[in-house]
Amino acid sequence: VGAETIFAVLGRNGVGKTTLLRTILGLTDLSTGKIVFAGNDISELATHERARSGIAYVPQGRMIIPDFSVKENIVMGSFASDGNGKIPELVPELFPYLMDNLDRAGGLLSGGQQQQLAIARALAAKPKILLMDEPTEGIQPNIVEQIEASILAMNLELKITIILVEQNVQFAKRAAHDFAMIENGTVVANGKISNLSDELIYKHMAI
Repeated sequence: VGAETIFAVLGRNGVGKTTLLRTILGLTDLSTGKIVFAGNDISELATHERARSGIAYVPQGRMIIPDFSVKENIVMGSFASDGNGKIPELVPELFPYLMDNLDRAGGLLSGGQQQQLAIARALAAKPKILLMDEPTEGIQPNIVEQIEASILAMNLELKITIILVEQNVQFAKRAAHDFAMIENGTVVANGKISNLSDELIYKHMAI
């Protein structure tokens, strides 16, 4: 995965995409191989050590803390880095709704708003690389556009490397620089996003 790029991980449900992200972060143990980040083998590091090294995660299902306020959920992310308890500068630009509702309980937000909150929390960790697991899945269309714009902004403005698991192939084609197609836990095709053909999509993603 090239620095400061967006790398799309594609494939049908159940082929190992989420397991890949969880393994990178150390939430799942690897069985073979190694994980090298910024030239360092991090395969044996604990999850919190990987987070402190600059890896953040926006999981499927968002996993915000429902009884925490919007602000508390966001600043919780900062404890993976310097613990400054501050809201990242880009958040007001990307997600004005969150800024207007900082005292609202996270559990009262819609699914799309919770996804925005999960992204803002990850930004507070000041990541060098951001793992995103299907960030537009099940989100209302008006918020999907905001989330897609936020992914592009984080990459372009903050130079964050993004590994993006995404079923929305058209967005992956617009956003990503490179891709890997996974089938049964194995990479079956990879390369520049311009090489992601309709034939590959049909062969490895059609149901």
